[in-house]
Amino acid sequence: MAKLVLCSQSPRRQELLRQMGVSDFDVRAPQVEETVPQGLSPRETVERISREKAAGAQELCGPGEVFLTADTMVFLDGERLGKPRDEADALRMLTALQGREHSVCTGVTVGQGNTLLTRSEETLVRFLPATEERLRRYIASGEPMDKAGAYGIQGLGAVLVEGIRGDYSNVVGLPIPLLAEMLREFGIPVL
Repeated sequence: MAKLVLCSQSPRRQELLRQMGVSDFDVRAPQVEETVPQGLSPRETVERISREKAAGAQELCGPGEVFLTADTMVFLDGERLGKPRDEADALRMLTALQGREHSVCTGVTVGQGNTLLTRSEETLVRFLPATEERLRRYIASGEPMDKAGAYGIQGLGAVLVEGIRGDYSNVVGLPIPLLAEMLREFGIPVL
């Protein structure tokens, strides 16, 4: 069986892999300059960036290793909400999201050598209405500062969420059902 290499430093992605029963993997993070071209749909955007990361992963992995790259982004009205630059940017994003539904898309690429498989998942998340004071308390926790859209659904940010339509694990950063199917295609057993 081929060795799996997670090409991401994300502790959330590492935990999601373990949650799905994949515990034997290495972690290597390629240094890739992400480019977000205009005119692509949210799913096309995350798929493209996942493939860019895969090109970097190919350089770090041997021919007998299966590698995994992913990119998760938050979109509101088609506009990308990345990681906040500072607390004011986090407040701007969270204020825009409150009381509304937005999309979380993850592009996933699994590869071995020159063989690549890229797919994506989209989950719709609806936020509760929130006061500025509540949003500022959340920002003061520090949790939003390294997360796309300025929130983490798996942490304190869960109190801001009214509900979701789709895959919860996708919002955390790795769509487990989709990934399990992709890994099986490369001979990595899941369950």
